Amino acid sequence: QVQLVESGGGSVEAGGSLRLSCVVSGYTACSYDMSWYRQAPGNDREFVSDIDSEGRTTYGDSVKGRFTISQDNAKDTVYLQMNSLKPEDTAVYYCKRYIMGGLSSRCVPGKSYWGQGTQVTVSS
Repeated sequence: QVQLVESGGGSVEAGGSLRLSCVVSGYTACSYDMSWYRQAPGNDREFVSDIDSEGRTTYGDSVKGRFTISQDNAKDTVYLQMNSLKPEDTAVYYCKRYIMGGLSSRCVPGKSYWGQGTQVTVSS
């Protein structure tokens, strides 16, 4: 099993910064894609950014140039540095681990694990 725990959310004024963390525990020896999503009240869950086990990254259009995803493999942690925050960035932010594959039978391709979410509130 894999567990994800997000932290780092909070309240900040527009233009400010926050850094979210997502710590992964359990069996972590599979190839993966780690991503951040967010969901504002009344909206669908929106893709924010992802990073794979090779370090390749992608970003949603609304956060390009402002957010940076990174990972520390030694700590099994993924970060989301959020700069120049806007009120429209207000949402619950979730991290997800998508299993790509691996040598172990515990690596089930296509399986996803989600964290519980962390609230980010940006005031104008």
